[in-house]
Amino acid sequence: MGTRTRAFALSVAAMATVSAGIVTATPALADGPGVGTPTIVTVGDSYISGEGGRWAGNTNTSSSNVDALGSTAYYDNASNTAEVISGCHRSKAAEAHIGGGVISANLACSGARTYTQTGSSFKPGVDFYDNGAGLQGQAKMLQAYAATRNVKMVVLSIGGNDFNFADIVQTCVSDFLLSPSWWPDYCNDDSSVTANFTSANVTAKTTAIKNAILNVRTAMTNAGYATTAYKIVVQNYMSPLPTSTGFRYSQSGYTRQNTGGCGFWNNDANWANNTALPLINGAVSNAVTQAGGNAVLMNLTSAFTGRRLCENTVGLLEEQGLATWQSAGASDRTEWIAQIRTVSTVFGPYQVQESFHPNYWGQLALRNCVRQAYNGGTPRGG
Repeated sequence: MGTRTRAFALSVAAMATVSAGIVTATPALADGPGVGTPTIVTVGDSYISGEGGRWAGNTNTSSSNVDALGSTAYYDNASNTAEVISGCHRSKAAEAHIGGGVISANLACSGARTYTQTGSSFKPGVDFYDNGAGLQGQAKMLQAYAATRNVKMVVLSIGGNDFNFADIVQTCVSDFLLSPSWWPDYCNDDSSVTANFTSANVTAKTTAIKNAILNVRTAMTNAGYATTAYKIVVQNYMSPLPTSTGFRYSQSGYTRQNTGGCGFWNNDANWANNTALPLINGAVSNAVTQAGGNAVLMNLTSAFTGRRLCENTVGLLEEQGLATWQSAGASDRTEWIAQIRTVSTVFGPYQVQESFHPNYWGQLALRNCVRQAYNGGTPRGG
């Protein structure tokens, strides 16, 4: 199917097979490339690591009403007591774990860029960084893991943080909260935002994403794989917010943020959908084309339409008359994107970094996309 756009069905019925509990195959050592139980590996950023996957829908009542996975949601060490890398938020609901006898490994990390960041918190990029003391880039991790597994598909999500996605969202929400509806301050003309979308920067980020794809291929080659033995499936980014006509809250006053957690002006929401997202996804698509070979695109642009944050087709638990995330119909009637929370308004157990990411329902929907991309062992894009 290559990079042809083909909608992946997000059937709740299909998701129901895993919604009662996260089903994964127990990892077992294989003889090496091409031998043993089929395996998929996910690498990249928060949109594939499982950030936000603890919460099933949104509510302004007790957090326990949407707490699908509890306090161990992001624990991924062998004893289920902590994260292997703090802050990576490799959720138990992450899309890697498609089940069906397929082994899965999630090497992605929330906050990851194409390159490794070694500042106050370690964020492995899709590269071969190795400090010799256990900290490695995701390509290096993949190389070691794949050498003793039968990896049939590597799924990659990368590039959003290279475009400073989190900072753009913060700017847009700040502009919404700090200006009146009769004189709105839009983020889409702020220099700190527009600098990310110049022709030169888009070209540079396209190259960075392409190089990340090539790093995945190099890692697999080093692990002993022919390029025909597996596929690199590169996913782009879904629209997390409706356009102006799709909001269920007016932009007047502060309800859009205080109640809905979606503090964007209409003008900025339209810009995000019609300009920013196409430019980012265009960079991803062009990078896949430039990388060529066994790399294909999984197009998620419209995957969450109808379930987006503050969209008028869904609602908070209390707006839909639902008691908890386990109430009948909750997956269809609530949002699949986590509310935007700010440093000044967040309260435990929620975390700021979970903002604007696919939640538990969203993760299961993405898992269904990955399951379809795996295609019974003959991976495809679409």
